Amino acid sequence: MNPKLRIYTAAQQGTDYAALLRVARTAEDCGFDAFFTSDHYLKLGDVPGLPGPIDAWITMAGLARETRTIRLGTLMSSATFRLPGPLAIAVAQIDRMSGGRVELGLGTGWYADEHTAYGIPFPSLRERFDRFEEQLAVITGLWDTPEGKTFTYEGTHYRLTDSPALPKPVQQPRPPVLIGGDGPVRTPRLVAAYADEFNVPFLSLEATTPLFERARQACDTAGRDPDTLHLSTAQVLCCGRTRQELRRRAEALGPEGGPFAKSRISGTPSEVVDTIGRFAEAGVSRLYLQPFDLSDLDHLELVAAEVLPQLA
Repeated sequence: MNPKLRIYTAAQQGTDYAALLRVARTAEDCGFDAFFTSDHYLKLGDVPGLPGPIDAWITMAGLARETRTIRLGTLMSSATFRLPGPLAIAVAQIDRMSGGRVELGLGTGWYADEHTAYGIPFPSLRERFDRFEEQLAVITGLWDTPEGKTFTYEGTHYRLTDSPALPKPVQQPRPPVLIGGDGPVRTPRLVAAYADEFNVPFLSLEATTPLFERARQACDTAGRDPDTLHLSTAQVLCCGRTRQELRRRAEALGPEGGPFAKSRISGTPSEVVDTIGRFAEAGVSRLYLQPFDLSDLDHLELVAAEVLPQLA
């Protein structure tokens, strides 16, 4: 089966809500499956980063009311940014605002500088994983609690007593949960226990495939059918009708040997289709494409016109 194509934006690199809305609406009009954004408070690398960070979930709330059909979510929200109870409330509320179109990508958090820049505690990796696991238990537990019942949780880092577990999301049994990364032990175990989708971001196909197999093996070990787990990847998009157009878009990504060289889906539409086919053979059912220039809406329209029909 060919993967569904989704659009991903790294909003911390310098954009605002108006630009993200234009991209989201274009992606929706073009027939892409979903629009996702990063959840960071600080730029990465040598870019201006202006006008400054967005809050991903405030942005999703706005998009929930200003789009109609496209799915919305984060790759990935950091468990260090928000308490699990309020995050469960926010995502459930946005799910209701959107008519049931929201997905929650959640991770441990990794970018130390953004925590020190904005006064957010950044514990050790072990503690971040411990908190992440408890957050997953709390968020899914709140959503799964039947209406009229209460939810209690006794963890090391989070304790909830007789929570009414409201509001309830529209999607049942709950909004999809995405977990990503390349951790060898705890990540696959948490994927098997909590995730609807496992995402491997910005790695080559050769590096991605064994991580997929590790997640599927974890499902087997946990007694879960591995086929119930969606596998996905995020890749930089660079598509052009002509070699000149392709070169222009590639220049925005830096040199061929740079950090995005091995995580590009690049080429003419037919070459992009071939690359997507190789990811599909590895089990990818959802593919997140990141266009760097958010003002270049023609980039999305090209893929929609000449790639999407070949994946139908």
